[in-house]
Parts: sequence; structure tokens; C-alpha cells
Amino acid sequence: VHNWVAEAAKFTPELKAVAIEGPDREKTLTEHHDADLFVTSYALLRRDEAIWNAREFDVVILDEAQHIKNPEAQVSQAAHRLRGTHRFALTGTPVENSVQDLWSITRFALPGYLGNRERFAERFVKPLSANDPPAAVRERLSRRLRPVVLRRLKSEVARDLPEKIEQVVYCDLKPKQREVYSKLLRESKASLLEAEGGKKRMLALTALLRLRQTCCDLRLLGLQGLEEDEASVKAEVLGELLDEAVEGGHRVLVFSQFVGMLQLLVGELATKRIDFCYLDGSTKDRASVVKRFQSGAAPVFLISLKAGGVGLNLTAADTVIHIDPWWNPAVEAQATDRAHRIGQDRVVTSYKLITRDTVEEKILSLQQRKRNLTESLLAEAGDAHLSEGELMSLFE
Repeated sequence: VHNWVAEAAKFTPELKAVAIEGPDREKTLTEHHDADLFVTSYALLRRDEAIWNAREFDVVILDEAQHIKNPEAQVSQAAHRLRGTHRFALTGTPVENSVQDLWSITRFALPGYLGNRERFAERFVKPLSANDPPAAVRERLSRRLRPVVLRRLKSEVARDLPEKIEQVVYCDLKPKQREVYSKLLRESKASLLEAEGGKKRMLALTALLRLRQTCCDLRLLGLQGLEEDEASVKAEVLGELLDEAVEGGHRVLVFSQFVGMLQLLVGELATKRIDFCYLDGSTKDRASVVKRFQSGAAPVFLISLKAGGVGLNLTAADTVIHIDPWWNPAVEAQATDRAHRIGQDRVVTSYKLITRDTVEEKILSLQQRKRNLTESLLAEAGDAHLSEGELMSLFE
């Protein structure tokens, strides 16, 4: 919310922009009823639906429109009920889970354009979820999307943007990590062989979570009696990367999906006496934390991927480190692009820490497949959902 207000002040200072947030939102709206631009969050949109339904707008814009990908969610329904002459949906990840996401997002901008939900699922979602989706179905959906989707690549709108270099940093599990990982993998395979139906998928996801935590740091599993130097190879590799980056005058964003991992790193950085900023879902004043980092107060920013992967401008950083991978490459790309965006004047280097001979290597190969499908979205609609076959292949 604050980022949009700041951008409006920068690019359209003639417009009056107001943030609708905090406990006095209705009062703020009344006092600034003549504003040109009202900015609010999805969470507050859901709670303030009655306030917004009483108004009619010239333009309604959904940023990060993948938030309405589930048409059954309350926030999606609240968004669809907003009244506006013109409606736009902006997103860098139009297919975050499956092709079904496209239907919900398009329904907001152009109600009825892709038909009803059941018909769309039958014609497109089911066939495109197959391992070898029919080319004719991809092309048919592609033809429908072309007239209504404006795809702007970064290379087109920011031609002077410096290069982005992506590197995979491989590392080997410590002996204790390998021992725990092997045991978990054996137990998981045995459980999955006996499981059926929906229970099998839930067991697989739980096992996958624990295997990924093992790859990051054994302390995330709550194991007792661990020696600090046997818990995490990634903590060591990350420490070396940070030492080198800070000494070289670089500013670093560190992303993890595990808040527990970030909190462990807080102690590591304190020991090294490296100043840092921190943001996860519990951070109350995101704007002040971002401002502190952007001003140069600290060389390292620890960020939860879910809380800080979108909606932030962090061009003060020129180095990005992903501690753990996720199979949807668009999520990681969006996080990296907190630094690699308009306003950046240095080459951005992005590192992925990957443990050899683990599920992380398999996730990396899955990412490439998903990336190929998503890249062809406007030419051929792809499916970024993790199918049951793909999920089970991670245990092979």
C-alpha cells in the first residue's frame, strides 16, 4: 500500500493519493472523498466491502491479481463486486497454481469472456493438466487470450536495466544432515506405499516439508542435542557468501520460505556483527523497514518469501540469495525482481543454494519445466500446478 502511494507521488504528483488502512479507514475515506486514487490491501478489501460497494469508480485496478485466483475465496468475491467502468488486472504470475487461475483473473477484468467455470475446466483445465497437454487445446486458449492480455517484458520497458546473473551454488549435506535425510526418506517412502487417495498427497507434502527443512538446517526439525557445526551446510555457505558480499560493498537480500531459518540467521548475523533488516508476516511497519534498508542503514535484508516476495522496491540491493527452492519459478523470480527492477543501476546477481542428491535437485528440474510452460503462456497456456505424479517423483 505504501509503495503504491510513494510511486504515485513520484510519477503522478498532480494526483491526490490516499492510503485506506488502519483503524480509522472509514473516517479517512470521508475526509478525503475527493482523492483521485485510493489504495488499500486485499485483506482490508474483504473487511471493508460495504464501504467500497457504496461507491462507483472510473477505474478499478487489481495489482498482484493472483490474489483472486481462487474464485471461491471471500477476497475474490469482494473484488468481483467492486463497481468500476474500467477494470484492469495486473500480475507477474497469471498462472500461479493452474490454468484455472486465468479464469478467475479474466473474469474480474472481462466477466463472461472465458465462459462459465465448469465449461472452462472441461475444455482447458483438465486437458492442460495432463503430462502431455494437447497442442490444439493450448493454441485454442492462446487465441482467446491474445486480444485481452498485454504482456510487457522487462527487456521492453526497461531497456537500460543492467544484467541479471543467476547462479546455482551446490553444497553437500553435512554427515548428520545426510543421516537424518536418509532416515526421513526411507520412512516417507514406506508410509506412501501404504497410503491411498487424498491421504497420500497430504503425507507426501508433509514429508516433503521435513526433507526440505533437513536440507536447510536440522534445528528446524526441533532435534535435541545437536552440535551447532553439524546442523546446516547452508548456514556455512551463506555465511561465506555474505562475508564476501559485505566486504565487497554489496547489499544483499536473503529469502527463505522458512521463518524459522531466518530467525536462526538473526543469531548468526549478530555474532558476526553484521547489521541487518528483517521482514516476515509478523512485521507491522513494513514501510519503515524498507526505508531503513534503502537508505543504506544495513547491508543485509532477511525476508520471508511469502511476506516480502512481492510489492517491495529494494533497488539498494544488488545481490539476492535464495536459501531454499520452490517448484514454481515465478515466485522466486518475483522475489529476485525486488532488486532487479526500474531504478536499479548495477548488475544483480542471484544465488540459489541447492544441496546435492536431495529433493532440492529434483525441484530445480521441475522449475525448468514450469518455466518453459509459463514462458509460453500467451502463445500456449501452461500448467504450473504440482500434479500428483510430479509430487511423487520427488521421492524417487
